[in-house]
Amino acid sequence: MAKEKKALSPMRRRVRMVFRLIFLLFLLTIILVGAVFFKVYGKEMIAWYEEANQIVAESSEGTFKQSLTSIVYDDKGEVLTTVKGDKDVYYVNIEQIPESVKAAMVSIEDKKFYRHNGIDMKAILRAVKALIVHHGGITQGASTITQQLSRNIFLSTEVSYERKIKEIFISLALEKRYTKDQILEFYLNNIYFGNGYYGIEAASQGYFSKSVTELTLGEITFLCAIPNNPTLYDPMVSPENTVKRKDRILKQMYEDGKLTDNQYENALAEDITLNVKQKKKQNYLETYAYNCAIRAIMKQRGFEFRYSYYSVEDEEAYDESYNEMYKECQQALYTGGYRIYTSLNLKKQKQLQKSVDEALKDFDEKEEDGTYKMQGAATCIDNETGKVVAIVGGRSQKNDGYTLNRAYQSFRQPGSSIKPLIVYTPVFERGMTPSSIVDDVKTKDGPKNSNGSYEGKINIRRAVASSKNTVAWSLFEDLTPQIGLNYLLEMNFTKIETRDYTPSAALGGFTTGVSTVEMASAYATIENDGVYREATCIQKITDAGGNEIIGAASFDERKVYEDNAARMSISVMESVMKEGTGASLKLDDMSCAGKTGTTNDKKDGWFVGFTPYYTTSVWVGYDKPKSVDDLTGASYPGSIWKNFMETIHEELENVEFPKYEGEEIKIPQKEEKKEEEEIELEISPEPIETPEPIETPEVPEDENDYGEDPNQDYGEDPNADPGIPADEGDTGDNADWTEDDMISDTP
Repeated sequence: MAKEKKALSPMRRRVRMVFRLIFLLFLLTIILVGAVFFKVYGKEMIAWYEEANQIVAESSEGTFKQSLTSIVYDDKGEVLTTVKGDKDVYYVNIEQIPESVKAAMVSIEDKKFYRHNGIDMKAILRAVKALIVHHGGITQGASTITQQLSRNIFLSTEVSYERKIKEIFISLALEKRYTKDQILEFYLNNIYFGNGYYGIEAASQGYFSKSVTELTLGEITFLCAIPNNPTLYDPMVSPENTVKRKDRILKQMYEDGKLTDNQYENALAEDITLNVKQKKKQNYLETYAYNCAIRAIMKQRGFEFRYSYYSVEDEEAYDESYNEMYKECQQALYTGGYRIYTSLNLKKQKQLQKSVDEALKDFDEKEEDGTYKMQGAATCIDNETGKVVAIVGGRSQKNDGYTLNRAYQSFRQPGSSIKPLIVYTPVFERGMTPSSIVDDVKTKDGPKNSNGSYEGKINIRRAVASSKNTVAWSLFEDLTPQIGLNYLLEMNFTKIETRDYTPSAALGGFTTGVSTVEMASAYATIENDGVYREATCIQKITDAGGNEIIGAASFDERKVYEDNAARMSISVMESVMKEGTGASLKLDDMSCAGKTGTTNDKKDGWFVGFTPYYTTSVWVGYDKPKSVDDLTGASYPGSIWKNFMETIHEELENVEFPKYEGEEIKIPQKEEKKEEEEIELEISPEPIETPEPIETPEVPEDENDYGEDPNQDYGEDPNADPGIPADEGDTGDNADWTEDDMISDTP
């Protein structure tokens, strides 16, 4: 006989009733919220749903094989170079892909791949919960393999609710049109494996120089570790991270029953050795154009560039976000079909390269890989537009191609060439003039002048022309480093660090240094009546259909110096060319102004100068800093500058610089034998992989000279080219970098 149901107690009936009411209220709330949501967003949702179905309906297998080529044009509209992914070359069918590749990707990326209809509702609900917990921050992607494919092919990687909803609709449509094997095939051929490799076969050829069918289990899981975060798991930069994720994938496969004990243990113990396939290296124009284009796309997608930080942690967080966005936009450059119109001029580029090569031709010592040890870099800007027209990142070498683009990736001590930017133009804004009298005297804690002599009372014009260290130091102390260095931050100098805020910065004493692009842009700012224009070669970028997506308004422009102060600075730098340290560099029949710079022990030489038409900055030195007996700002850098500038001004009519308000009649100063060049402060010689802490330089009382920090690192800017190892970028070694590394600058 069946048991009678036990009667519920009054208390339990009340509790059950309360829970039923709560559940009903919860359902009513969901229905109400859904109704409100549909009323507000219903039309958009329907439109997105219909759009998704149309996109997928119009797709074919060829849709997942194409790679749109981006084209870069020079200033004449001629094709300069092209860049594209290589997935069309290395596309492999599902039958050719090893089972272990499929198993690895499904185990680590989407365990329910063969059971869901394109989306994983539980994962989406977890993401919604995380969204609520994190007060609106999107912290979990909840993306299936199908969703990732939808995003990679049909959508951008922008993090937004609209994109996520579209992604879901497209995924559902894909699952209706294509089989699971087709979707997995499309996915494995389109996913990004870092360093310019799209698809599993391209990655296999690139990292191991063999087909995916020839890979071991360890090598397969090593590759499958990369796509989750191509920056974090980049095998060229952080192989230890790649190996850790490889081991995690193996564990997942083992727990899923896809590996035997022996397979699992052997793959864990396997030593992974890369055999990177050599790629054609780009020249200096190409690497700079790619870097500028990527940064322009980053800005267009909403990335906010920064040049100062609250703390080390703040800077590290920024660098991480920069690198992520840089990689994303770099991928877009490979496959987006952009049309990139630049200001780069091939004729001027050839002349600038020729000038660098000829000036340094007697230095034939090379590294083991064939790279010249003595190097030079230069950047030329058109003063009318503020755009870069020529850029040289090193000496040309036919046998090895080009590697590091020192013009924008390397940073060196600027010596006295920094003085007009952070000392003299700022003090002109605060009431001083070229005729203001200053004291050229030796002080206990200050620097010495290069020739060891001091003139006492002189005017600022003479102090600049003769590059008086004592005067610059004293004025900078009164101005304060905080005020002086802020001018560099306003002009987007990327390497101004906390330890730079000392009086030694007045003489070019920086922790890391500056690049030729930064210096050219800053001097062009002075020539442009103090109006800064962002240093770039990009004029505009369109999509493949010719629709402009980035134009002139996309680039920074701001007032940095007052008009009259800038004109005073031009006037005193004209004196440098007429009667000062740059007197031997004066151009024939063309107004010119400029400033020399040389570091202690003659390890870095600079000359930065301009005419009303062009501004050019030049650096010369060893990649691994080394003294050069006859290196001064006026020697090799100066000769490069003069040779190049004379050539590009041959057909141009002389134009005078504008006079500043209240320009005085020059009073002759005390005669002195011209010094060919001043010797300035240097913080650091030999680079190492990880910089050691640098203390504020102290001036010995007996000589008032400056010592050196043997642990200084001269590195490339991580914000310009993420992915290039610091030790390789710093020294200029011709390492086995990939095309992805060289499209740059990570920050």
